[in-house]
Amino acid sequence: MADDKDPGPTQLAPRFSSASPAEVAAGGGLLSRRAVLTGAVVAGALSAVAARAANPDWSDAAKPWQKQPGRPFSRYGQPSVHVREIERSVTLREGDVAPGNGSSFTPLHLLRGTLTPNGLHFERHHNGVPDIDPDHHRLVIHGLVERPLRFDFDALLRYPMVNRTVFIECSGNSFRNTFPKVQEVSCGDIHGLISTSEWTGVPLSLLLAEAGVRADAKWVIAEGADAATMARSIPLAKALDDVLVAFYQNGEPLRPEQGFPMRLVLPGYEGNMSIKWVHRLELTEVPLHARDETSHYTDLLPDGRALQFTFPMGVKSVITQPSAGWDLQGSGYYDVSGLAWTGAGRITRVEVSADGGATWAEAELQGTPPRHGVVRFRIPWRWDGKPTSLASRATDETGAVQPDRATWLARYGATQRYHYNAIQHWAVDAEGRLRNVYA
Repeated sequence: MADDKDPGPTQLAPRFSSASPAEVAAGGGLLSRRAVLTGAVVAGALSAVAARAANPDWSDAAKPWQKQPGRPFSRYGQPSVHVREIERSVTLREGDVAPGNGSSFTPLHLLRGTLTPNGLHFERHHNGVPDIDPDHHRLVIHGLVERPLRFDFDALLRYPMVNRTVFIECSGNSFRNTFPKVQEVSCGDIHGLISTSEWTGVPLSLLLAEAGVRADAKWVIAEGADAATMARSIPLAKALDDVLVAFYQNGEPLRPEQGFPMRLVLPGYEGNMSIKWVHRLELTEVPLHARDETSHYTDLLPDGRALQFTFPMGVKSVITQPSAGWDLQGSGYYDVSGLAWTGAGRITRVEVSADGGATWAEAELQGTPPRHGVVRFRIPWRWDGKPTSLASRATDETGAVQPDRATWLARYGATQRYHYNAIQHWAVDAEGRLRNVYA
């Protein structure tokens, strides 16, 4: 180990020749968890650490930052200047002159873990972000109730609160993969209309119980205080189950773009229903059939009909590391990792393919999959340096399996843009570059 150059993955590749056939999980170089536990992978990885120790920069000499005091305190922490820029990308609606109608995408490919930082949570607005003074904001519950109620912000903060860590996903997430031509963009720009947070607030069921729900009530019409007056119809059964009136996101007050001072959170349902800046809840016998649940947010079928009120988000997964835009640094070991989720409850299984879907191996789920939350999966992979493709598919507790693209298109047709949950394939070329492909 006299060479003081930083050894790349190409120098680790020979260590994998010792992996036994029993440690190969599927074609394309996917390895079983046993390969890590028995040391076939770890031994190669540790050799890199030993090699780097020969680099002069790894000496015990004090570095410049050890010889002078650091900067003073700040009022709000910021990322290190040495961290690459991690930010959302923004897409405005084509042909729309309103600058507040569009989306920003969470850069999934640059994040690890499962929680999304507040400043990177995706956004979808229809007429911009309102600047609401909480002292003048009210939440009204009326309609088919025994006691119409009107809450100010401070009064709601006195109610007992609960925490729910769940994802919110726009029903238009992954719409770029519905286009006939493959979009050459990053993982985040395709699938980044999903984010996960710990939401804190008052269960809507508690407020409805205080109002007294009448027997003839079947729906809750939720309306936001933004300029678009976004409104959606929510089944009463869902409202009484797990819906939150949320005031906090990941421990801090909601930010304006996430609904300050209050929003609804509907676990597992399409994100458009988690009304931001909520100010009115009306209980009714029938749904509202509002603009955004008739002309938009419906599922067009090949025969011209459209499905309405398809609330839960489908079972889905995506490999985030490595993904489109990544460049592999030579053949050898890589830790393939991604996210899986379902609006039906919990993920039970994620499989990964490294040979274009010819064979599949079960990935390891990191921790117990949460209900209506995302779970991170991983699997060790030995890339041989040849062109191939990576893909993942998830199964949830209802038995639903993530479909391939052909199956999804056969059901919905080429013009449908909502509820796309087909398997994502990332092509890997001989130089290690990854890109989006249709399989």
